[in-house]
Amino acid sequence: MTIKEFAFKLGVSDSTLRYYERIGVLKPICRRKNGYREFMEVDIAWMEFVIRLKATGMPVAQIVEFAELREKGDTTAPERLEMLQEHEKRLLAELEKQNTYLAKIREKIEYYKKLTMKR
Repeated sequence: MTIKEFAFKLGVSDSTLRYYERIGVLKPICRRKNGYREFMEVDIAWMEFVIRLKATGMPVAQIVEFAELREKGDTTAPERLEMLQEHEKRLLAELEKQNTYLAKIREKIEYYKKLTMKR
């Protein structure tokens, strides 16, 4: 599939994919005779994972590190596990903070509902 098709399937721009390729997260893709990149279905699962890491706040530098470890094979599984566990801890802490904020917003909503009902 072409970079445009691949980007569409992932819901990202083709420039995002080129960026990930340039920094080493997306390994060099084989190219057709015309020079166009050729993406495979197997690349989708990896990039979906990368997108989830980025969307949940993992810094690009850590994503690059994770990709480098992944490229080295299963012997790096302990390091990758540790990275994901640390990311999970940060994410859970952020979710807890967001839930606290949400609870306060809900309190204000209830306050304003009661206030408007009195009128």
